[in-house]
Amino acid sequence: MSRAYAEVIGDPIAQSKSPAIHNFWLGELAIDAEYRACHVTAAGLADYLAARRGDADWRGCNVTMPHKQAVMPLLDAIDPLARRVGAVNTVVRGADGGLTGYNTDVPGFLEPLGTLLAGEHLFRMARVLGTGGAARAIVTGLAGHGFVLVLAGRDPGKARALLDELDPGKEHHAVDIAHFAEATDFAFDDREGCCDLVINASLLGMTGQPPLRFDWSHAPPGSVAYDIVTSPLETEFLRGAKAAGLRTIDGLAMLIGQADYAFAHFFGTRPPRGRDAELRRRITGA
Repeated sequence: MSRAYAEVIGDPIAQSKSPAIHNFWLGELAIDAEYRACHVTAAGLADYLAARRGDADWRGCNVTMPHKQAVMPLLDAIDPLARRVGAVNTVVRGADGGLTGYNTDVPGFLEPLGTLLAGEHLFRMARVLGTGGAARAIVTGLAGHGFVLVLAGRDPGKARALLDELDPGKEHHAVDIAHFAEATDFAFDDREGCCDLVINASLLGMTGQPPLRFDWSHAPPGSVAYDIVTSPLETEFLRGAKAAGLRTIDGLAMLIGQADYAFAHFFGTRPPRGRDAELRRRITGA
């Protein structure tokens, strides 16, 4: 008997927490479906999609590194937000086998910032570390909420080009990521009503990756530190932010947030979010 399913694809993929999230929600809603992980290489991406087109049980897939941009030319339609970002992280199969690409990273990233963004501020600034696919979604999301952006990468020219592509004509800044590694004595504006974010949108600090060197003297008073890395969940970046007395948001917040929107695309209903604490415990083993 056939059974509906969706999956996450990437290279590597064994570390993905997405199956645990989606299968938890499927169980909570008693939906007879499953969510899998599938290892897909860059060379095998086109063949993978061609095979899934003909599978009526396949609802779609989440797309992780390194396929978020490479998948776009292989799709039949791309949602306007995903086209604006220039990256797809969710592919949905239509009844006719047509494939549509979406980007749920943008709303997923913004979700834990909802209360903060609902407030009034004198100005908003975000320091974003990284220039990859996740950074594209984060820059797009924050630009839409009036942030002045400082985008840091190993290649400042790439950072500048990304800013000019995603939010042209605005007063954003591109810098070398090494700028943040050493201490600064810059006198930040400490007025009430300033909204400052410091975001690691890179793989630095992830298990098996080089460390992220960031000196917290670069964070204005009252900043919120946000790390999209999920392994380890408490990174050195977040530990440093806590030691500096700052509020922190871990990578699981964005992962669960983007999965919420993807789940609705795959299974036709929003997932139950009332048990996020239990979901977190299951994922982390805590």
